[in-house]
Amino acid sequence: MNFDYLLHGFAVALTGQNLLIGFLGCFIGTMVGALPAIGPINGIALLLPIAYTMGLPAESTMILLAAVYCGAEYGGRISSILLNVPGDAGAVMTAMDGYPMARQGRAGEALALSGLSSFVGGMIGAVGLALFAPLLASLSIGFGPAEYFVLMVFAFATLGSMVGSQPVKTLIGCTLGLMLATVGLDATSGAYRFTFNEPELGDGIEFVVLVIGLFSVSEAMIILEHQGRGFTVIRELGRTTARWADIVKCTGTTLRSAVIGFVVGVLPGTGASVSSAISYTTAKRISDTEGTFGKGDVRGLAAPEAANNATACGAFVPMLTLGVPGSGTTAVMLGALMLYNIQPGPMLLVERPEIVGGLVASLFVGNVILLLLNLPLVNIFARVLTVPNWLLVPGILVLSIVGVYSTHASILSIYLMLAIGVAGWLLRKAGFDMAPIILGFVLGRVMEVNLRNALAISGGDLSILFESTISLVLWAMAVAVVILPIFLARRARRLKAAASAMGQM
Repeated sequence: MNFDYLLHGFAVALTGQNLLIGFLGCFIGTMVGALPAIGPINGIALLLPIAYTMGLPAESTMILLAAVYCGAEYGGRISSILLNVPGDAGAVMTAMDGYPMARQGRAGEALALSGLSSFVGGMIGAVGLALFAPLLASLSIGFGPAEYFVLMVFAFATLGSMVGSQPVKTLIGCTLGLMLATVGLDATSGAYRFTFNEPELGDGIEFVVLVIGLFSVSEAMIILEHQGRGFTVIRELGRTTARWADIVKCTGTTLRSAVIGFVVGVLPGTGASVSSAISYTTAKRISDTEGTFGKGDVRGLAAPEAANNATACGAFVPMLTLGVPGSGTTAVMLGALMLYNIQPGPMLLVERPEIVGGLVASLFVGNVILLLLNLPLVNIFARVLTVPNWLLVPGILVLSIVGVYSTHASILSIYLMLAIGVAGWLLRKAGFDMAPIILGFVLGRVMEVNLRNALAISGGDLSILFESTISLVLWAMAVAVVILPIFLARRARRLKAAASAMGQM
């Protein structure tokens, strides 16, 4: 296997500018992750237009966004442990044992141990990405327009069956994203679609406008809506280093959870919330012989933390090699590449090795930076939780407006962003997740272009979508991920009914 791209990547990541960018991204990401419910998507959404308008090259922008992503996964544990309020969905399981440890006067130990577990998970995930990215890229060289279209179908099928507890709402969100992707000039026919005679919509809804509106503006409204709810911050951290006995006790759980997290992260449409839940329940099933999980067991803290950060690295595999985001956050990063007119996919490793290699190398460097930041600066990051809402909300809105205007220099873009933010707030109140909308929007444009190209090649014959072996395998996989959960659910109900009938006899 050729690792020249990785050597090239380290040469890119270790330049003075990119080291500084990586450090700032890690620091900002950790603070963003520490704020309850903000999460990595919002941090990336706010920084993306700033990085783009500063004229940073694509590889530097991706290093910055990746550092924010990984930093937010680290930072999410702070509010989970100190407040019992997860920083994002992936940190929900961290609170199960992290908060009880804090209540026992071991908050500093919990923060230090979670930082070490996150480091191990992140490094294992980075190694997996370095190994599997070129392998998948070489296997996917045979992809043409038809295969790419079917791959998008598979991505949507996987997303609908695996994301969240309400797949119907997930699919509705994807459909909304697909609809938004059709706004603007049709490149084939030259017709304007859904522009309402507004010339500025001729180029479609800008990605930055959509992502900032859906995430940052709606998040500010959610914070305002719940500003009356107070949290009790545990300020006495106690010992701020992990005990050696606890590290040894968690070793097996941490390694196993990191592998689980990376594998789950590679699957399109999943995320840290899925991997942390699987790793926690697996650790509990294997290790909880004394019933201590949920009461401050260090293994229950280490498992989701290792999985979260490995998942963040695994999610880059399908994004870089297939052009399919592995999570909502990588969907935003996929859109960032498209801002630079770069199409992720099998040829990205060949055509732009500095981007793939630089990003992979930055994950190794970033995890080291995060470990060095998180262990000695626990007290500083914990104070991020005391930022008052009267300062936080205006700050988010000002950054959102400045980011959109600096990118597009359009008042209409600001109004559109605010309108999308209100719509996003209403959708979130109705129980919708924003990530499927972004996935539908990003993948929808790629899906339409490849379908048109495939039909142009075949003269309008739809059979081209079923001709190659790759297409047939992807169709079979798409059908399987839709049907299999339904079959398993029915089987589980039958077994439960049979067990209930046996119990009544």
